[in-house]
Formats: sequence, C-alpha cells, structure tokens
Amino acid sequence: MSQQELLKKVVLTLDQNDIDYMLTGSLVSSMQGEPRLTHDIDIIINLKKTDINKILFSFPLEKYYISEKAILESLDKKTSFNVIDFEVGDKIDFWILTESTFDISRFSRRRKTKFLNFFIYVSTPEDTILEKLLWSKISGGSEKHFKDVLRVYEVQKEKLDFDYLKRWTEKLEISNLWNRLLDSAEY
Repeated sequence: MSQQELLKKVVLTLDQNDIDYMLTGSLVSSMQGEPRLTHDIDIIINLKKTDINKILFSFPLEKYYISEKAILESLDKKTSFNVIDFEVGDKIDFWILTESTFDISRFSRRRKTKFLNFFIYVSTPEDTILEKLLWSKISGGSEKHFKDVLRVYEVQKEKLDFDYLKRWTEKLEISNLWNRLLDSAEY
C-alpha cells in the first residue's frame, strides 16, 4: 500500500467513525511549501475511549502494528501512538488533541482540502509554520523543520495572517525563530 493509499485509508476510517482529525507535520508542509519525502503521517485526533475499538478494528494485526495499551496510554497522557503498515513500513503518528490553547486554536482553524482524489482536513499554513517552529525549538534547532517552515512561508506569504502569527510566536516563545525565518526568507 502506498503512502497515499494509507493516508486515504486513515481518512476514510476517521470520517466513517466520526473521529475529528487534522493532518499536520511534514506531509502538510510538503503540500503548502516544498515537497519532500517523509515516511510518517502525523494526524491530530480527538479520540475518546469509546473510539478505541473502531481504530483497532480498522487496522488488523496481521497487516499493521498497533497497540491497545499504547492507545490507552496516549489518551491518558495526551501524547501519541502509532500504527505501522507492515507492507511498506510507513508509520501513522496519531497525536491526541490536548486542551492547550494552541492545540484548540489550530484544530478549530483546520481546513478541508482536496488531496489527490479525496478531501482531508489539514492545518492552516500559519499553524503549520507555528508547529514546525515549535518542533524546531523542542528538538534543539532542527534545520529540517526550519527548512520546511521557510518553504511554507515563502510559498504562502501573500495569504498569511501575520497578526495571528505574531501573537502565537510570542505566546509559544518562538519569536527568535520567527525573526530568523523572516531574515532567511527570499523575497
């Protein structure tokens, strides 16, 4: 199963089971900026305990690595669990929606976008930029995340909500990375 087919399966599973989600991470930064190869799919989900069996049923153990224990732990700690496709090795990181004001804000701003031949909810370019800057900070200055952000910014800059970006770079304490981005961008 290709990564696109796996993504479509995930989206259909979430849609059919009324589980709210938002694609984020490198796939979205590739859609909004410069495409690059990635072997994982990052999705924020608003998962409830009553949804666990729906997820487990959708990814049978003979085809996928999935752990009910990991799902329960991720729900409890508001972290992530993953599903791995045995055939091609692609990984889905399911991030549990937290109560943080940033997560709530970006999840409420998600957009439905056509991707290949289906529709999917994705983070806005502003939230992709903020998330990637935050991950760059958390990971000690990841250049990969910073380059992703730079390309999203350069492609999307005419459409960006700069007030929103400025407000959140201050709240997330990533103004230094935001300023570096502005200095690095090609105009």
